[in-house]
Amino acid sequence: MTLQKRIWDLIVLAIFVFATAFATAPWFAFRALKAAAQYEDVQAIGELVDFPSVRRSLTAQLVVDAPAAKPEAPSLWRDPMSVFKKAIEPIAPPEPKVDRYLTVAGVSALTRGYAPGKAPPASARDESLKGQIRDTLRGPYPGIAYWDPNRVRISVKRPDATRKVTIFTFERKALFTWKLVHIRLPGDERQG
Repeated sequence: MTLQKRIWDLIVLAIFVFATAFATAPWFAFRALKAAAQYEDVQAIGELVDFPSVRRSLTAQLVVDAPAAKPEAPSLWRDPMSVFKKAIEPIAPPEPKVDRYLTVAGVSALTRGYAPGKAPPASARDESLKGQIRDTLRGPYPGIAYWDPNRVRISVKRPDATRKVTIFTFERKALFTWKLVHIRLPGDERQG
């Protein structure tokens, strides 16, 4: 009877380990993305991020839609200066606002809770064991905003303003493989 009990205990333990690994895999994917961005591992970031999907999600938040009704084009007879001004405006579109979010530094800042370009430099962090423990205890901690078997949303609060939250959406691609497919920015960064 003891052999059957041990086999049963091993089966229960294996089910528990599998369920725990399955449930925590997205959190480990986020931690891997954060570490890859911190150490500038471009290949690892490429494996963890679905760039076309993330670019679409950020573009929808950052690019202001054109007004529904465009103003009437200036008339040469009524406003000749506006016609001249419109003629010499640059033809090239402005630089996309999304690009600064999709750089290694931008992803690193986002995973730490900051907007790109507003995060304190990583060199300002204390790399000693005591400094790493202090940074870990101080936070911010990523939280699970939503979890289902195929999609997980991880929230990161900005350290200097806890009401500003960035949401990372990961989608399951294989049993334990998750990819970042969407980033939702705090409200003050959208449409800006």
